[in-house]
Amino acid sequence: MSERAAVAQLVRAARARGEDLTGPDGLLKLLTKTVLETALDEEMSEHLGYDKHAVEGRDGGNSRNGTRAKTVLTDNVGPVTIEVPRYRDGSFEPVIVKKRQRRLGDVDTVVLSLYAKGLTTGEISAHFAEVYGASLSKDRISVITDRVIDEMSEWCARPLLPVYAAIFIDAIYVKVRDGQVGNRPFYAAIGVDLQGRRDVLGLWAGTAGHGESAKFWMSVLAEIKNRGVADVFFIVCDGLKGLPDSANAVFPLATVQTCIIHLIRGSFRYASKKYWEAMAKDLRPIYTAPSQEAAWAAFEQFEETWAAMYPAISRLWRDAWEQFVPFLDYDVEIRRVLCSTNGIESLNARYRRAVTAKGHFPTEQAALKTLYLVTRSLDPKGTGQARWTMRWKPALNAFAVTFADRMPAAENL
Repeated sequence: MSERAAVAQLVRAARARGEDLTGPDGLLKLLTKTVLETALDEEMSEHLGYDKHAVEGRDGGNSRNGTRAKTVLTDNVGPVTIEVPRYRDGSFEPVIVKKRQRRLGDVDTVVLSLYAKGLTTGEISAHFAEVYGASLSKDRISVITDRVIDEMSEWCARPLLPVYAAIFIDAIYVKVRDGQVGNRPFYAAIGVDLQGRRDVLGLWAGTAGHGESAKFWMSVLAEIKNRGVADVFFIVCDGLKGLPDSANAVFPLATVQTCIIHLIRGSFRYASKKYWEAMAKDLRPIYTAPSQEAAWAAFEQFEETWAAMYPAISRLWRDAWEQFVPFLDYDVEIRRVLCSTNGIESLNARYRRAVTAKGHFPTEQAALKTLYLVTRSLDPKGTGQARWTMRWKPALNAFAVTFADRMPAAENL
């Protein structure tokens, strides 16, 4: 209460003098400067064993030796110039403002957050100048963001769980300068464990000059297996040609399932928009059929209505049929969570927002760094994870019955 009263008195006095409470020369900045300098003096006194101006420090080998000016960047009031106490033998290691430290609080966190949202180093520098009145060079911002590279490498190589209920896979294209700017695939995988928790398993840069390929996916899945994954019940993808064979070469027991939403969207691409509602109504009996036979009968009925007008849609479904039908053999709870790759498409939307804002990247590592920072910033409060887990609970019960012979012991979940 006494501290509050002292602050209130300072506020009243500043207002009476017509001084600003915030701003570059306001009371808040003065208080920040005072707190930092007082804390440094207290740390120095504790280190030396005597207070400032005490007689014990006179003519000693480790006595105080004046101060030096230092400017530090703070979150709330921008740059603050403080007087750092000096001493003779240089053995003191300050805590509140460390040696060579130029930023206090969560400045690095703010930089990484802005970078993950797609801002360039120049835009971040301009943001700090506008909002904080502080100078933060583009080179310094690059140094801050480069610090996550080792963290990213460890994250990409971390051990994984032995069993996943499903792994959702997809790729996005990012513009990378490799001699000249061109689209390059970057691969991502989301695993859902037997508790219903989802996790981004990794990020992989594809081969320059090539599109998304089943062969590269096989190497990705092999790496996932080498990181400890022994079994996967379902691998859900967008219907890439050759992917089922590549996936089953790594995980022979996994069921490769084509995303139903991809098929529906693909159908709409061939049709006039005025027919979308009617077409969606006629497609529904196919993917909600109680069996594969019923689904084929519903598809034949669909063809009777639409094949003459849109033969490409009929060919699309026939080509994808083998990868479409597997989930029809399972309970409706399992079907519901496997019918689309919306989870990873939502992740890809976040990725695209960040990479589109930057235009293109000078190197593969720069692109991976941005994608990793986006991944790291996902769902900070955990509400998305909670909703996802609740959605998967009914399916997990069905998994426990359907795959009872492949479920690990409870203590290993």
